[in-house]
Amino acid sequence: MAFELPPLPYAMDALAPHISQETLEFHYGKHHQTYVTNLNNLVAGTDDENASLEDIIAKAEGPLFNNSAQVWNHTFYWSSMKPGGGGAPDGAVADAINSAFGSYDDFRAKFAEAATTQFGSGWAWLVDTGSGLEITKTANADLPMKHGQKALLTIDVWEHAYYIDFRNARPNYINTFLDHLVNWDFVAANLG
Repeated sequence: MAFELPPLPYAMDALAPHISQETLEFHYGKHHQTYVTNLNNLVAGTDDENASLEDIIAKAEGPLFNNSAQVWNHTFYWSSMKPGGGGAPDGAVADAINSAFGSYDDFRAKFAEAATTQFGSGWAWLVDTGSGLEITKTANADLPMKHGQKALLTIDVWEHAYYIDFRNARPNYINTFLDHLVNWDFVAANLG
């Protein structure tokens, strides 16, 4: 069973003007596709050829881990955004964030700080640790499931995620993500 590039949950131009179609053509169409292609090449003819993506990630190291985790991370990232998203959540997500962080503003500041201070390539995450919500950050392809955590939301802070639209201004990209793109419905589904 070959892995396939999952379809985006929206049109290639749907996140504009915040994230351009050009960014998605490169980030989704080239970077994400390359991880899928590399993963298929790595598992071809092995015991992992018919394994689930999550099973591969759980036991993989080196290039197999990097490519399988990046397929998962990117798929999760696309769903973490939606046209007309962002701003403060409501309902159960708002309650969970207020309980864990005191307020949405405190959550927002901590999430933005994690995303801004992730040195080099990586991710900032809102996770459920099993004993509450926390904000974490991971380098390169690392992801919460490797640490016994359930991912609820992520932002990709690899430069290819924002360089076309924001150049080197990572904080502007992070603020735009939080103010205009976060898919709180996806977070609510993960929280449930």
